[in-house]
Amino acid sequence: MAATIEAPDVEPRTLRAENAAVEVAGLAHRFGELEVIERLDLEAADGEVVGIVGPSGCGKSTLLELIAGLLEPSAGSIAVGGRAGAEERLARCVYMPQRDLLLPWLTALDNAAIAPRNRGASRADARAEAAPLFERFGLAGFEAARPEELSGGMRQRVAFLRTLLARKPVLLLDEPFASLDAISRAEMQEWLAAALAEQPATALLVTHDVEEALYLCDRVLVLGARPATSRATIVSPSPRATPRLEVVTSPEFTRARELALEALAGGSR
Repeated sequence: MAATIEAPDVEPRTLRAENAAVEVAGLAHRFGELEVIERLDLEAADGEVVGIVGPSGCGKSTLLELIAGLLEPSAGSIAVGGRAGAEERLARCVYMPQRDLLLPWLTALDNAAIAPRNRGASRADARAEAAPLFERFGLAGFEAARPEELSGGMRQRVAFLRTLLARKPVLLLDEPFASLDAISRAEMQEWLAAALAEQPATALLVTHDVEEALYLCDRVLVLGARPATSRATIVSPSPRATPRLEVVTSPEFTRARELALEALAGGSR
């Protein structure tokens, strides 16, 4: 499917959260006098992966925090699974920040098992729930390793497994591969594509990397500079397809990347 570009809506939409996993309508947010988000609409259907790209400081991470219920918006509406309250949104979202935040005194297995422990599982039950994912996602044999013994990519895998094991319907991924080198980042993108195919979930992915967003996501929302507004939506021609190199060098993908970069350039202030 050829990439298309959609202009953002002119008028704020009303919430139709019963038909969407995540819906944001007419969102605005400020910290005191600092306006971070001017006006934003966003939808993510059940099982859809939506990318969010934009200049540094344009409010991408703030948007995830608002959706997660960690902040309340200054204006507009947010619903996750049909629920608009901050605590209800928080109960339905799991947030993966840029840093892996693995606890150095715990093994890889126990770090991944933190999520089920937080849900009330015993240590033995949490380990039993986490262990099968280690083999499935290429970490077999490293269950007893401490974080300092793992590569950057392996640490990110453990952090992502911890995110999955929260068993929440919406994943909020904030630049999960920002700290990796280019080769490791490409490998992790391909790994995450396979992981999302095997464990389908609704996800919002914040990244500065347009190629990463188009490869991993079904649609990519392009934001302008702060205060953020929606500049365009780019539909990915082949989300999460393999092999990655073949996908990202295809004419359809190249055109989609050009459209995204043009939207970013047009959205600068």
